[in-house]
Amino acid sequence: MKVLKKILITILSLIILLVISAFIILGIDNNKTNYLSIEKNVSFHKTSFAITNVNVIPMSKDTVLANQTVIIKNGLIDKIGTEISANNYEIVDAKGKFLSPGLIDMHVHVWDKYELGLYLANGVTSVRNMWGIPYHLRLKEDINNQDFLAPQFIIASPKLTGPNDSGIDKLQISTPEEGRQLVKKFKADGYDLIKTYAGMPKNIFDAIIEQARIENMPIGAHPSYEVDYSYHFKPEIVTIEHTEEIVQEALKFQHDSIKTKHIINLYANNDVAHTPTLSIFQNIIDIIEQGENILNGEDVSYMNPMFVKLGSMDDYNRWTSEQQYNPETLKRIKDQHSWHLKLVKQLSDAGVTLVCGSDSGIMFAKPGFSTHEELSLYKEAGLSSFEALSTATINPSKVSQFFKNVGSVEEGKTANLILSNENPLENLNTLKTPEMVWVNGRMINKKNITDFKNKAKNRTNGAATLIRIVESLL
Repeated sequence: MKVLKKILITILSLIILLVISAFIILGIDNNKTNYLSIEKNVSFHKTSFAITNVNVIPMSKDTVLANQTVIIKNGLIDKIGTEISANNYEIVDAKGKFLSPGLIDMHVHVWDKYELGLYLANGVTSVRNMWGIPYHLRLKEDINNQDFLAPQFIIASPKLTGPNDSGIDKLQISTPEEGRQLVKKFKADGYDLIKTYAGMPKNIFDAIIEQARIENMPIGAHPSYEVDYSYHFKPEIVTIEHTEEIVQEALKFQHDSIKTKHIINLYANNDVAHTPTLSIFQNIIDIIEQGENILNGEDVSYMNPMFVKLGSMDDYNRWTSEQQYNPETLKRIKDQHSWHLKLVKQLSDAGVTLVCGSDSGIMFAKPGFSTHEELSLYKEAGLSSFEALSTATINPSKVSQFFKNVGSVEEGKTANLILSNENPLENLNTLKTPEMVWVNGRMINKKNITDFKNKAKNRTNGAATLIRIVESLL
């Protein structure tokens, strides 16, 4: 009995020690991101400004409003015009620069606060996190309480899939009733939308869609291989993710013009948007071409260190090994990537609503920077600058109820804005180096932008991330 008691005391002591250690590690990590704290940074307190001598890119239409004054009042765009008094406001003289909406990335994976700073430093003022864990719910609460500066943060549920689709990153569902109960739970927990995944069978999918409708929760769908691609065109599904899945699932890798037209017509005739996520596929090309150099490059320095070990290295090993085993792999991937570009152009020409999604935070897609890489690929696909920029501004505001008050520079909208040196409708790359960013009317200046990048670079918060991931698995 005494031996058993000693064992129990030892186990309990170890558990207590682990819990205390976890709290200390998380506390240290939290303190290191105080540079984002609104309370501790006086410059973030103000939410009212007058931006003068500025050229406005409203994105509600393809135009430039020259030499405007924009009044930001209590975090909202109050007035836009040429003869507006700037009295009683802190004046920001734009000196002829260009003001456009903050960018919206509709497919990201967030692992820590540092990444939220990286998004802001890149002018990304709204994100839709497409793999939710409990940590994200706490982040969202802190953001909504204005504890720290961050993009508007929308969270999808954990990835829901069927009984035959295994993986620690997925939540397997065995019955329709289990699916219904999980939708109810995630609604109550505070998740904003449901994320469905590749192994979802029809009977469970039907139940999830029905319950999502009852709970008024939209669905973002990674296409399921257990149903026909056409199944996903439901009113409850607001976006279908990944152009690669059109090639791989809908077309079965066949260059079939009739099937392609059918898929494009399904998008055009239904109120479902498409999130291409082209840059993550470009990542595969980068891995094969750069080899070990990618592991020592700048991309990795901005990534969460624990996810690099847990996820990115798996992708690296997979694709470098596959190229070594089959030298035709790189050509095959490049050919498929070109196919994706053509499909995006065809979808755009057909009037399909495209929304920017970078899939950043996984593989080697660095947060914030990858949003610009995604937009560049839309340009490469043949979209105009206005069409490409629309995918990260006005289009998400039309597609998602969560972004209806952002995505354009209009009176009454939230003041999520980017000030750039050049007209982004002529040079989209100018958005990569913003002069200033506003989020909820709070100004982020050039020094802040540099600081946000430097603080996130080569960070060492792997242990804190591991604790959060383990929590999500319990």
